[in-house]
Amino acid sequence: MTREEYLKEGERLDSLRRDGYEIIQHPGRFCFGMDAVLLSAFVLVKPGEKVLDLCTGTGVLPILLKAKTKGEHFTGLEIQEESADMAKRSVALNKLENSIDIVCGDLREAEAYFAAASFDVVTCNPPYMTVEQGLKNPNDALTIARHEVMATLDDVLKCAAKMLKFGGRFYMVHKPERMAEILRKMSEYGLEPKSLRVVYPYADHEPNMILVEGKRGAKSGMRIKPPLIIYQSRDVYSKEVSSIYGPELV
Repeated sequence: MTREEYLKEGERLDSLRRDGYEIIQHPGRFCFGMDAVLLSAFVLVKPGEKVLDLCTGTGVLPILLKAKTKGEHFTGLEIQEESADMAKRSVALNKLENSIDIVCGDLREAEAYFAAASFDVVTCNPPYMTVEQGLKNPNDALTIARHEVMATLDDVLKCAAKMLKFGGRFYMVHKPERMAEILRKMSEYGLEPKSLRVVYPYADHEPNMILVEGKRGAKSGMRIKPPLIIYQSRDVYSKEVSSIYGPELV
């Protein structure tokens, strides 16, 4: 098949700037953003480990982690059929069928698809907003991706705790205004917060993202990592963010 034959009407191919990989997206649906790219750099995957990505969308995180790590296998779980279909076709386009699986299903029913405690790492770029925060059409693809319609923070953490092996690691990107709630609930679900990195658009601005790591069954004690600054000046990425995106960034 040619690259174009993997596409359906209205879809496009975007470069992931890693190993020549591309991803299929539809501008009318939720497209990945910088948060997924920064999360891919924050996640630690050791050689031979198995990774589960919750709310995988079009599969950007499993593909990026395949490019950046030596993990053995990556699985993406996505509830929206159209997004999961695009993710599966992106995996096939990049010839990654032996390394990445995409499962269309509800993370609240993850034990129907996977054995408990079967993953070394669980990642998630979840919906950031509660249903009270500007919810409009609960059936709209963008609403489902942005609001906790199909999965709440509790749902994500409960699923991660079930899927992780003892000592396994959980990684998530979220909004700083929910940081207190996130850290408290991670501890409640046995995903003890171990490291935190705060992301700032500019050095003199308030933060707009947090990256957090938890460990299943760990003792308390968290490390605060140096801040991550996205822009060094207007429309100019910092050196670190440029390196995260990859050598093909221009």
